Amino acid sequence: MEITDHFLERIDRVNPQVGAYVTVTAESAREQARAAEKRVAAASDPAALPPLLGVPVPVKDLNAVNGVRLTLGSKVFHDRIARTDDNVVVRLREAGSVLPGKTQTPEFGLPSYSENGVAPPARTPWDLGRSAGGSSGGAAAAVAAGLAPAAQGSDGGGSIRIPSSACGLFGIKPTRGRVSQGPVGADLFGLSTSGPIARSVRDAALLLDVMAGPAPGDLYAAPPPDGTFLSHAERPPGRLRIARSIEPNADGVEVHPDCAAAYEEASALLEELGHEVVDVPSFFGAALVPHFELLWGVMATLTEVPEGREHLLQPLTRWLRERGRAVTATEVLRAHASMQAVLRKAFPVMNGFDAILHPTLAQPPVPVGYFHDQEPIENFERQTRFTPFCAAYNISGQPAVNVPLHWTADGLPIGVMLAGRLGGEGTLISLSAQLEEARPWIDRRPPLWD
Repeated sequence: MEITDHFLERIDRVNPQVGAYVTVTAESAREQARAAEKRVAAASDPAALPPLLGVPVPVKDLNAVNGVRLTLGSKVFHDRIARTDDNVVVRLREAGSVLPGKTQTPEFGLPSYSENGVAPPARTPWDLGRSAGGSSGGAAAAVAAGLAPAAQGSDGGGSIRIPSSACGLFGIKPTRGRVSQGPVGADLFGLSTSGPIARSVRDAALLLDVMAGPAPGDLYAAPPPDGTFLSHAERPPGRLRIARSIEPNADGVEVHPDCAAAYEEASALLEELGHEVVDVPSFFGAALVPHFELLWGVMATLTEVPEGREHLLQPLTRWLRERGRAVTATEVLRAHASMQAVLRKAFPVMNGFDAILHPTLAQPPVPVGYFHDQEPIENFERQTRFTPFCAAYNISGQPAVNVPLHWTADGLPIGVMLAGRLGGEGTLISLSAQLEEARPWIDRRPPLWD
């Protein structure tokens, strides 16, 4: 109970500064915490208790929690109450976690920042004038500000890795099909998946163990893991062959010197740890961008908006939906076929490596409003220049993580991304744990932490 009270007190005091939570469920969280206490007191074998018993884990406001407001980051749904739990929430409950509330996300999770018309923007606790990223910006802001020990996020184009980089955290986008999108969420394109955001590799690995698992009706299934993900955080990775590329998967992108420095430092550290690091050109190039953008517009149309409420949507959302409605079924299928053609060439080369290193982002955390205050076309172009590395691994379905190894002279976190083979989360976790041991980041805390 004391743990839940501690985080609820911090949420009450700090959340107005960082915009992490959209909805706080204090009363039900305390009820869950009291039930956890009773369960511990009655247990004859503490080792048999659920792994997250009594641990607060917030849920992103794109995911349904029965009886709790589900806005999808939109004024259209500002007062809607969910009538079921998403499968990932069921798993969090079964693991004994306490659900303290819902975290901030942009409208329908579409942009790479977390600003909307429902609640204040999610800000990185390292600089409250800057965005926490998106679309899991509220989840990352909550963990980085000490408003939760870990959080559930989701990632359809970088939405776990982007805010993890902006907030100095470890985040995992799992392999496609590792975590169920059901029972309501569609996984038609296979781009999006839930995953963990945490301060340490071990915490994220444990949370992924809890989230992982298929459900009836899922369209995709990940290869079975080799043991628990937590066990991988406790074993050395061995000597790995690691590709690296700083070539963006979009035209006209310049990688900021701080992001390039983080990439070079991570490369040097990997070599110091005994790994073979090999320079490679981009596996994908800019060929995937137009196809991904086409699908992104189509995905924006999948959320049904009640008649007469379309005007309540954000300008970017309306623009994306207009683009999506103009796409024909034939064009969708051609986009999928074109992406598959790129992947068929890329996978045989990528599979020759145990991991692939990139900058997570091409820029440090940007000011609040940097995207949101622009006209839709400029907004979208700025996002493309901001995050030209992440979405390729949503298209391929490969796992990818953000590792928070670098901070700028001004104290802003800069992450690097490691991608792995399909089903290769264990290798990424082992390698990340080795990096964490070599360059610990757990004691780095933003000023408002205290």
